[in-house]
Amino acid sequence: MTWQDHIEVNEAVLAGKPVVKGSRLAVEYLIELMARGWTEEQILENYPGLTSADLRACLAYAHEVLSGEKVFPLTAG
Repeated sequence: MTWQDHIEVNEAVLAGKPVVKGSRLAVEYLIELMARGWTEEQILENYPGLTSADLRACLAYAHEVLSGEKVFPLTAG
C-alpha cells in the first residue's frame, strides 16, 4: 500500500487540499483528530466510509511531506 492509493488532490474538492479518495475528508483534519487523542476506532465509528488503511495513508502522506521540508535553525538574538 502506498498513500497514493488512498489520498488524492483535486482542485474541485476542498480547494485542492489532500483528501481521502472518494470523500471530502481532508488529511489535515484526520491528522488533527489523531493529534487530539481520537483513537482509530473512534474515527472509523464516526466516519464509517473510512478504513484503517485510509488512516495509515494519511500518516504516510504527512511523513512524506514533512520529510521533504528543510529546517533552518534560528539564531539566538
